[in-house]
Amino acid sequence: MIRIKNKLTVRTVETKKTPGYYADGGSLYLRVTPAITKTWAFVYIKAGKRTEMGLGSIDNLSLEQARAKADMLRKQIATGLDPLTEQQAQDNERKAQRAKMMTFEQCAQAYIAAHRAGWKNPKHVQQWENTLAQYAFPVFGGLDVRSIDTGLVTQCLEPIWLTKNETAGRVRGRIESVLDWATARKYRTGDNPARWRGHLDKLLAKPSKVQVTEHHPALPYDQLSEFMALLQQQAGIAAKCLEFTILTSARTGESIGAVWSEIDLNAKTWTIPAARMKAKREHSVPLSPAALAIIEQMAAMRTNDYIFPGNRKGLSNMAMAAVLKRMGKTDITVHGFRSTFSDWAAESTAYAGEVREMSLAHTIKNQAEAAYRRGALMEKRARLMADWARFCYAPMISADVTPIRKAVQ
Repeated sequence: MIRIKNKLTVRTVETKKTPGYYADGGSLYLRVTPAITKTWAFVYIKAGKRTEMGLGSIDNLSLEQARAKADMLRKQIATGLDPLTEQQAQDNERKAQRAKMMTFEQCAQAYIAAHRAGWKNPKHVQQWENTLAQYAFPVFGGLDVRSIDTGLVTQCLEPIWLTKNETAGRVRGRIESVLDWATARKYRTGDNPARWRGHLDKLLAKPSKVQVTEHHPALPYDQLSEFMALLQQQAGIAAKCLEFTILTSARTGESIGAVWSEIDLNAKTWTIPAARMKAKREHSVPLSPAALAIIEQMAAMRTNDYIFPGNRKGLSNMAMAAVLKRMGKTDITVHGFRSTFSDWAAESTAYAGEVREMSLAHTIKNQAEAAYRRGALMEKRARLMADWARFCYAPMISADVTPIRKAVQ
């Protein structure tokens, strides 16, 4: 008996409203429910019993697509396969894949959690979370980490590559680290689309070509003595810490984390361990008489291991910035005083550049030279810091001074 196929028409499918099954032929049926919802069904005989397999709604599967699906299922039956069993196996596989799936955001959170203990500065964790949340997650945070490709990475980086290159570079490195972690954990395979060398360096401009250095607002050194006079009128430990930070040209984290074991009163030095230095190298600071005087003041009120104690441990990162705000100096930063020192030393003294650089704990690429300078320059650095302290407290000359050249004309 010849079985007629393609009995239904598109018009019939659209207009049928009476509940029931309507054969298209070839085991394909249009199923209309009492609620007038319409779906496709593939009905076949399995082990002598009628078996029905749903194919989906007519809203998602057209008549032509339903026929193609039914044709594929008939071929499965012809090869001895059971379509329903095959579909259940595929569904189970998809569920297993979904269970193993990790989004990029989930991988990033897992990476941060795994490395949090190794990051001593809580601010580092916050920077990771904030930059990825701001720049990466909106583009591909919710996507399966396996689907992250070069196009998505560049889509994330290009809007900020030219305007915020330093930030963009950090975001790129963090994306690369997260994807490396995901590969190691078998959540993805293949090359890392966020790697720079031999990949993104072919697509994005070199950082050195577009990077704009952001300088911390600094106080001109000819205004320093007036500022120091005002600072000495400020009460509180944070004000003393700021004064000490200026006298030693230290970074904020180095000062607020300073502990008593780092001070050698006999040698008149403050030795900051490598773990607390930006360059991860131990740094010794010669202490001027003015800096030692602050140390003595803090020793008289010692409450814990920190030279400048806070509520629990040391001062917070914002404690000295709050002092500046209280003084009405919102146009400068604590870190900017390092530039003030550098400008003064370069423009108003005869000290060599390497003495200034070593005083600021700047990295010297030549390691042999750096080791020599650490030993040979300590005496010169001590003189430089003593001169700096005298300059910090020197009264400004307000009288008009006639330039020598003009006087001899």
